[in-house]
Amino acid sequence: MTNRTTLTTTLAASALALAAGAATAAESWDMPMAYAATNFHSEMGVVFADKVRDYTGGEIDITVHAGGSLFKGGEIKRAVQTGQAPIGERFMSAHANEAPLLGWDNLPFVATTYADNDKLWHAAKDKVNAQLADLNLVALYTCPWPGQGFYFKKEVNSSNDTQGIKFRSYNTATATFAEELGMIPVQIEAAELSQALATGVAESFISSGSTGYDRKVWEHLTHYYKVNAWLPRNYVMVNKQVWDGLSAETQSQVQKAADETGSACAAKSEELANWYFEQLSGNGMAVTDAGPEFLSELQAIGAKMTSDWVEAAGADGQAILDAYNGN
Repeated sequence: MTNRTTLTTTLAASALALAAGAATAAESWDMPMAYAATNFHSEMGVVFADKVRDYTGGEIDITVHAGGSLFKGGEIKRAVQTGQAPIGERFMSAHANEAPLLGWDNLPFVATTYADNDKLWHAAKDKVNAQLADLNLVALYTCPWPGQGFYFKKEVNSSNDTQGIKFRSYNTATATFAEELGMIPVQIEAAELSQALATGVAESFISSGSTGYDRKVWEHLTHYYKVNAWLPRNYVMVNKQVWDGLSAETQSQVQKAADETGSACAAKSEELANWYFEQLSGNGMAVTDAGPEFLSELQAIGAKMTSDWVEAAGADGQAILDAYNGN
């Protein structure tokens, strides 16, 4: 065999090896997330990525981009829908203005414990997944935040104390709460919250202890009122066409990682709920239950919001509540 023949044979073999390698090369998925890298949702996103890499034998390699660094929170769903990113995370109720059903987790005082929130999710899951499929999305796992309460820079005993306050809203439900209490809703992403508080663009908001801790809001605000109005859920979504393009085996491996991460994330959320209150208090904030007059007003607003949601979500929304209530 001549040297030329040997070289040709070697090059051909190398080309075949490269082609085979390309056919089995890892898919690199960028995963935008809206919250700080130290937030438990983002940390669990990294856990999920590691599990996917492990369970798929490296077939799918996910890189997490926390803190809105790749896409801002409000851009993530559209980025995944349109394939700009194959996967991402967002809180589900952010899309309720587009699809009211997706506000299922923002019904005030309907499911105020982790157990009840999980029960509500199971009642909503099938209908929510059908709605997401219409949006070219597949939900891989969801994870609840701790219960939502109010942050202020003064003592608040009733709506008499909230008139004209600039209130950071993150979806239609929080904007409604603000308006009903005489406040002025301002749409602000979590990543922009600290700056908004520092510059006076926002003076109050409703969220879990987690967001307050992440953003060190004690630098600007003084009071946190434990209301536990609802436990909103984030969800990790994947582009439906990307998902459908995976083999059944790979889908199963990714879903296994998702199921395990979702369970671990919910447990972490519950574990941290009271710890966040301790951190807010330890940094000088007054952390108390909402007073009876304020709570009564909030519950009345909540009942109206739930009624409005059922009207907007239609038969599917009523079916979710009926299933949750055992009707």
